[in-house]
Amino acid sequence: MLIQRAYKTELDPNNVQKTLLRKHSGTARFAWNWALARIKDKTSKPDAITLHRELNALKPTDFPWMYEVSKAAPQEALRNLQTAFNNFFKANKSGKKSGFPKFKSRRNTKQSFKLTGTIKIESGRIQLPRLGWLRLKEQDYLPTGKETHIFSATCSEHAGKWFVSVSVEEETVPAENRSGILGIDLGIKTLATCSDGTTFENPKALRNKQKQLRKLQRRFARQEKGSKRREKTRKRIAKLHYRISCIRKDAIHKATNWVAKTKQPKVVVLEDLNVNGMLRNHRLAGSISDASFHEFRFQMQYKQEWEGGSVVMADRFYPSSKTCSNCGCIKAELKLSERTYVCPSCGMSKDRDWNAAINLEQYGRKSVRQFDGRCSWSGYGSKTTARKRESNSNLVKYKIV
Repeated sequence: MLIQRAYKTELDPNNVQKTLLRKHSGTARFAWNWALARIKDKTSKPDAITLHRELNALKPTDFPWMYEVSKAAPQEALRNLQTAFNNFFKANKSGKKSGFPKFKSRRNTKQSFKLTGTIKIESGRIQLPRLGWLRLKEQDYLPTGKETHIFSATCSEHAGKWFVSVSVEEETVPAENRSGILGIDLGIKTLATCSDGTTFENPKALRNKQKQLRKLQRRFARQEKGSKRREKTRKRIAKLHYRISCIRKDAIHKATNWVAKTKQPKVVVLEDLNVNGMLRNHRLAGSISDASFHEFRFQMQYKQEWEGGSVVMADRFYPSSKTCSNCGCIKAELKLSERTYVCPSCGMSKDRDWNAAINLEQYGRKSVRQFDGRCSWSGYGSKTTARKRESNSNLVKYKIV
């Protein structure tokens, strides 16, 4: 099966190359803002080809400095703007909310640009159009070889570090021995709890770095605007935010990789959580955002697809936490403080998240009919089938180091 995959790694540019990278990102940002201004003034339509022709006509007289960078940087920025407008119009037609494209600022912490054309990769370095050979901090990670088809390369800056993401097409062989259904319950106390008893620890990156982050932000507010010390503090805050995001994504990658590659279930069942509604609870909004439920769902979906599996989303109103996994009794009320589920009918006592994960697995078994290696989906069933499970003592801990 052919898949399109991106490999991202950190660059190790010298000062001259850093300047050229900033010129490329500045040119891409300028092209975006220039085209957006013309569209708002209704002097042009949101068409990338037409806008690129107009920009090329103005280059020799108005923007001669654009010849210092690759032509792909502004061209791809205009294509991204067209995609943003298409998504905006499509969302409005379907009744969904989607923001109108905005102007980009040079003060944003993330600057990026996309390049196409001749891109070569060797061990420890990469060649990009108009940038030449750039060293990589990690060797033998990017795919090399004549059979590797490279679509594009996107360079981005995060907290003073430059990264390159290479989009390639490669062949993947899904596992043939995939079987079974695995229910996964996402939470705050634990990042994810599987129906087989495996739990993944939540690193709580934002909470653990909150004291350090608050200290830097207070220092930043006291310092004089435009001073070098204030700029130095701003860079430290950006690095800390980047560190927090790396810790969060690393935990999610390890959890989803274990499920897709080690456990190898045919079907993974997740909850269709109303995250926007959950964020209205201001006491839990920070913890919910720190857990990043959407990122877990996104990674789980594409990794299951790559490995030959699939993901089923349980109905949003399916009471997985209130339902007893042993007898099917639904509890009328369940407080968030109750971490152990006690059934009022059969008296079963089980960890709350584990009980919910088992119910999700039972939901998947009733909703999925497997035949000849294929899956057909049926609608939301009534009560889940009662099935006995082992005691709470068999709960397996999977700690992320």
